[in-house]
Amino acid sequence: MQFKKSIFLIALWLQAAVWAQDNKYSRHTVAKGETITQIAQRYKVTPHDIYKLNPDSQRGVRENDVLLIPVGAATPKASAVTHTAKPKETLFSISRQYNVPVDAIRAANPELAGGLKIGQVIKIPAAGQTTAPETPTPKASVPAKPKPEASAYHVVQPKETKFGLAKRYGMTVEQLESLNPGIEHGLPVGYRLKLAAGSDVKPAPQVVTLEEKEKLVDQYEVIKTTTKTVYANYEVKPKETLFSLAKDFGTTEEELVRLNPMLKEGLKVGMILKVPGKGSLTLVEEPKKQLDGNFTTERRNLVLLFPFNATRIQGDTAKSLSARLKKDAFLNMTLDVYSGALMAIDSARAMGLNIDVTIKDTEESTAGSAVVQLARDNAVRKADVIIGPFYQQYAEKLAELLADDNIPVVSPLSKENGKAYPNLYQAMPSVSDMRHAMMRYMQAKGGNVVMVSDPKRMSTREFIAQHYPEVKFVPMDENGNFVAENLRALLVRDKLNYVVLDTEKTGMILSVTNLMLNEMPNYRLQLAIVEPNETLDYEEISMKRLTLLKLLYPSITRENGSVEAQLFENRYKNDNKVFPNPYAVRGFDVTFDTILRMAQPEGFSASATLQTQQVQSRFDYRRANGNGFVNNGIYILEFQEDLSVKEAQ
Repeated sequence: MQFKKSIFLIALWLQAAVWAQDNKYSRHTVAKGETITQIAQRYKVTPHDIYKLNPDSQRGVRENDVLLIPVGAATPKASAVTHTAKPKETLFSISRQYNVPVDAIRAANPELAGGLKIGQVIKIPAAGQTTAPETPTPKASVPAKPKPEASAYHVVQPKETKFGLAKRYGMTVEQLESLNPGIEHGLPVGYRLKLAAGSDVKPAPQVVTLEEKEKLVDQYEVIKTTTKTVYANYEVKPKETLFSLAKDFGTTEEELVRLNPMLKEGLKVGMILKVPGKGSLTLVEEPKKQLDGNFTTERRNLVLLFPFNATRIQGDTAKSLSARLKKDAFLNMTLDVYSGALMAIDSARAMGLNIDVTIKDTEESTAGSAVVQLARDNAVRKADVIIGPFYQQYAEKLAELLADDNIPVVSPLSKENGKAYPNLYQAMPSVSDMRHAMMRYMQAKGGNVVMVSDPKRMSTREFIAQHYPEVKFVPMDENGNFVAENLRALLVRDKLNYVVLDTEKTGMILSVTNLMLNEMPNYRLQLAIVEPNETLDYEEISMKRLTLLKLLYPSITRENGSVEAQLFENRYKNDNKVFPNPYAVRGFDVTFDTILRMAQPEGFSASATLQTQQVQSRFDYRRANGNGFVNNGIYILEFQEDLSVKEAQ
């Protein structure tokens, strides 16, 4: 593991060295007591800029050390940077573009309290600069209080606040935050707060001693088992009311509305409702049991098989390696996934989980791999679970070679539907799975599903026709063009009409959505797609159009604004000096999820079918075709009128 870390650091160092050769820079001699942050502020650069040219400085600097400072240093402070909000942008995406925290942007723009609007001009604070208001200078007559020492803990409960806890334990909010830097931007439920020595600690069941074993998941809350409930679909009959239905099904009117949000618009004959316990149509699948937080003390072995291709990297000169890092997207992706996996391993060890980790180089490419040799490796043979290889064909080969030993092989990135083996787990849902998830969602809502399919895209059309014969296809003219009247003729007035688009033609998308916008006063309409469609990101397709039609689409990730997700992002940025990209988050999610399942008393395989939620991904493994497992953790997302995207209910 240490060897692989060194490869990662060497690669970054060589890249920085070449950058320094090709660009002008200045030198700075470190004064006594100076820090990287102070030096960066002096030269109007970020600490990351300095780390790029001086990798050793990440371990600290000493007096008289000489640092290279990027070009542009020691110049007058530039005028404030501004940004004009574009369609489909969020504060989260803008923060990543400028490498500035969301909280810093909010602090610089108080008007954002009302939400981000298209065309709005906002100020972007300099990276590393704080935008919080200055702290008033204390009066000379009031001596500064020394930083309190921690002697006890409090486990945060739901609805508790920093102000309430500080008052309860005879502290100030500032003292509480000083002892617990992780709560500056929120107070997560389950967080262990340090309390000041000498504070008025009142006996309470939430306070634990230092000797007690930590069972919480550091900054990530483990979901507890949910109540087992069976649901069914029920078709509303004439003369039935919400009151009579609630009485018949032994529930409340409020619960029926919660289960069926469309009831807010009124109860109508023919509606298909989700109801508890009984019904006249197909049963809805009951909620799955979720992963518990009871971990084993037994030691478990995890093996990561990543394609570093180290032999080729070690033979490169500094210049050729730098060129490779600029051009080799596969190598960069591998290093990103690896950085996320390392953070997951550190988090698991902080929880006290007994996990041994071995990292091996698969040397894989489209031309070949070292999988056959690795399958004979003693460490691989003793693994409880293996993550990797990246290529589907090599993951399948490894699963085949280890099938007799029943060692689970987790394929972390491939979306391909290949051969199924009883010990192979596909962590990435396939396009076919996404189509199924979207169609099942619309079916469960009892909607009228109408599909506008480009004649040239036969794959999706054939898939829908085979698996969902009740879907209505809009006829095209003899030239394969969309005819508005043909779509209008398939709409119904007493149901929600889902219009599913399957085309990459901008003109067809505009024609369909124009008709839908015109018919909104006459019909209940919603736009949907069954798989990713990049054409919808084109400027010709306005964000306003998609929000008015409340676009529905399937996704394997969703933006997470929770406190836990913010803590993950901040920790990653502190460790790596950049925000995590999607591959880094994927590396964390897959690795952390795998470790949590391994640490269950019954082991990975027995707990694989339990549902979990990580930073951006959901894991819900199900058996595929009677052999092997696929992740069915797919989100159905919906555009909102405020330009945000939320999970559909």
